Amino acid sequence: MPWKGEKDPYKIWLSETILQQTRVEQGMKYYENFIRAFPNVHTLAKAPAERIFKHWEGLGYYSRCRNLIETGRYISNDLKGNFPCDYDSILQLKGIGTYTAAAISSFAFNLPYAVLDGNVFRVLSRILDIETPIDSTEGRREFSELAQSILPLSKAGEYNQAIMDFGAVVCKPVPECSICFFQKNCKAFLQGKQQLLPVKEKKIKIRQRWLNYVVIKYRNEVAIHQRTVKDIWKQLFEFVLIETARPSTLKQVLKQFEKQYGISSYKHVKSFTETTQKLSHQSLSFTFTMLELNKKDKIENCFWTPLSGIEHFAFPRTIKRFITENLG
Repeated sequence: MPWKGEKDPYKIWLSETILQQTRVEQGMKYYENFIRAFPNVHTLAKAPAERIFKHWEGLGYYSRCRNLIETGRYISNDLKGNFPCDYDSILQLKGIGTYTAAAISSFAFNLPYAVLDGNVFRVLSRILDIETPIDSTEGRREFSELAQSILPLSKAGEYNQAIMDFGAVVCKPVPECSICFFQKNCKAFLQGKQQLLPVKEKKIKIRQRWLNYVVIKYRNEVAIHQRTVKDIWKQLFEFVLIETARPSTLKQVLKQFEKQYGISSYKHVKSFTETTQKLSHQSLSFTFTMLELNKKDKIENCFWTPLSGIEHFAFPRTIKRFITENLG
């Protein structure tokens, strides 16, 4: 992996930000593309936000990208490009929590701070047979104190990387116990409890949403707008959205569209098969309906862009796939 053994705090920060909520296999290509486009914090800070979002397109959890932009500009402009070199100062940066601060501190500066991510939770809970829920206040405190107590202070960075890699490669959610050198010392393995650990006490409540997109075309142009509300995909682009509280028929969607935008002169070109996308706390159902206008109307909160230039805008993953398959 390209960030292994890296000592540049900018590159470590970038890799850790990308890998939050992202599989290594997926994150690697994004990391490499980011480093090529923005090799240092100054190039990141000077880049337009839209360009950075375009490089982030498809990774999801876009608040990470917003924090990346804000923190990069702060380091470049306010700190003159000097990345903070102590744990407390790193922790103060926007978008950086205790885990990322520990990772940057130990990897870049070998400071004695233990990392505690999902991999480390899993390794420690299984080897030591700890059933305290990792998502509880008690559990976070217990595991944090444990991780710090066993950290070899002189090799903090090396150890942190090793235990994270061990959790990613061997002690995975479905563990590779047959190749694990901890077999004789792993309390969970000796009791056949590997799949039961770590323990979580909270169940995530999933919100169901129905997103009905109306793709409005006029000749070789299409109407889009940028999401600005505090919600998923803030600052990304989308088509006209009719969100409903339950599944809706085409007739119902068009009726609401006409009422909301005052447009009734159009040709219904095509409707597309419904698709879904799962987020951490939301389940999204999408429909896409393509309309061709008889004249180029002004559409509230939208602007017209040529189809040939639509690839310059950053869209949520499902909308991007729709564009590629149907408007490319």
